[in-house]
Amino acid sequence: MKAIVIEEYGSADQLVEREVPTPEIKDNQVLVELHATSINPVDWKVREGYLKDNLPFQFPVILGWDAAGIIKEVGEAVTGFSVGDNVFARPATNAFGTYAEYTAIDSNLLAHMPENVSFAEAASIPLVGETAWTALVEIAKIKEGDKVLIHAGAGGVGSLAIQIAKSFGATVAATASSDNDDYLNDLGVDVFIDYKKQDFESELNDYDIVFDTMGGEIQEKSFNVLKKGGIIVSITNPPSEELAKTNEVKTGYFFLEPDGKRLAKLGELMKNNQLKATIGSQFPFTENGMREAHRLSETHHAKGKIVINIKS
Repeated sequence: MKAIVIEEYGSADQLVEREVPTPEIKDNQVLVELHATSINPVDWKVREGYLKDNLPFQFPVILGWDAAGIIKEVGEAVTGFSVGDNVFARPATNAFGTYAEYTAIDSNLLAHMPENVSFAEAASIPLVGETAWTALVEIAKIKEGDKVLIHAGAGGVGSLAIQIAKSFGATVAATASSDNDDYLNDLGVDVFIDYKKQDFESELNDYDIVFDTMGGEIQEKSFNVLKKGGIIVSITNPPSEELAKTNEVKTGYFFLEPDGKRLAKLGELMKNNQLKATIGSQFPFTENGMREAHRLSETHHAKGKIVINIKS
């Protein structure tokens, strides 16, 4: 099968097209013919070698951990899925990712695609959607009436976090640049903060939840907008326990553990038009297409998700 791989760590130029064996599935897996995948920052961080101590892969490595496609083969122990099903997933983090025509996925990480969603849209959801859901629902325990601040609301994680929070009946504030004011308003943001001109710390107070996707000084300032008993959940680095004690708030920090049941809940929101993918850019499944997609992601200014169309 065709795949885009890296054979050593380095720049986007290390992404090269190769013919590699089609995966053989285990009893608990399905073989998915991929129609689309998407780019996440973890992809190029692995490519650069930043995570090589945590993820000691053997070359060649197929990057990519968002999948949308059609099941072509089902393992003997798999139930609930059949050949021909349209599915999406955040596969396990291994060296046999989704920059390929086929991939093997553990069945417990799979969910059926909603019928009203395209492969490109489905591929945009798993990693960022599960990240946002874990932060807001599983850790922060979001509920109706909560006031929630979401940093970097125009990004892949932030844009889905906004929609998830609104689906629970929360009041949502989000930071972004002025270019994204209309976009975030369309997503349902109640309070828009232009981070270049406004100081969120002085304009917001008594918030129940802060979802931190930035870290650093922004994370530290975020403690000051929380009410006593509130919570700050971060995906960048563990929030200060000292600041948490001083401000009488809670903290959360996690690495995503993907789960098909969680993804199915996101699928229900998509089915009910409460959650939509924002595809900012699409690229072909070619060596040059993948390199351009990585370079765009590395700018940190991509709006929404970057999709790779594997099947045109």
